[in-house]
Formats: sequence, structure tokens, C-alpha cells
Amino acid sequence: QVQLVESGGGLVQPGGSLRLSCAASGSMLNIGTMGWYRQAPGKERDVVATLPEVGRPYYAGSVKGRFTISRDSAKNTVYLVMNNLKPEDTAVYFCNAQITPQTTPNSPLWYWGQGTQVTVSS
Repeated sequence: QVQLVESGGGLVQPGGSLRLSCAASGSMLNIGTMGWYRQAPGKERDVVATLPEVGRPYYAGSVKGRFTISRDSAKNTVYLVMNNLKPEDTAVYFCNAQITPQTTPNSPLWYWGQGTQVTVSS
């Protein structure tokens, strides 16, 4: 069974940094686009950054220049380095990936991680 597991959240002061990791595991044929989304209390889930298998990353305007997304294909892992964190970055961060599982070789599916809390506060 394919799953995504995030790690790296926590409490950080404004101006600080965090690195989130998300590892995909299970019987997979291919991993396409990987990305990060976030959901603050009382708000909808919004895209933070995405990175295709081949191509350039996309960043939401609010994080451009502060966050960096990258991936290690050998480890089936996507990372999000967050610098100069602001209180408005406080949210639950979710990993998302388009994965073709061995059980459905012609049908890539979108998977979500369980989420990791990021709190920016002094």
C-alpha cells in the first residue's frame, strides 16, 4: 500500500527556519509531481509549492523567495526548506504526490500525507 509520511514540523520563532520531509513508500511504478500544501485553522487547504518529475518548481506568491522545494528521486522523498518564517505561515502542512502504484499500472493516483504542524510564534 502506497503511503506518504511527513516529518520535520514544529515550533519556531519568527525569522527562523524549518525543513519538512515527505517520504513515499510502498509498491510504486512511478512518482510524478510532488508538492506541499498547507491549511490554517478555519481556512481552505492551499498549495505552497509543487515540483514535477521533470521541470521547474511552482511556488505560491506568499512563499516565493523564502521556501525551496526539492526532491531526492533515489529516496522517493520531497523536501521543503522554509526560511524567514512568519506567523502567517502557521498551518498544518501536507505532502501530496501523484503516484502510479503497481496495483493500477495505467492509473496514477494522488496521495496525501497525514500532515505535520508548523507553528511560528515568539
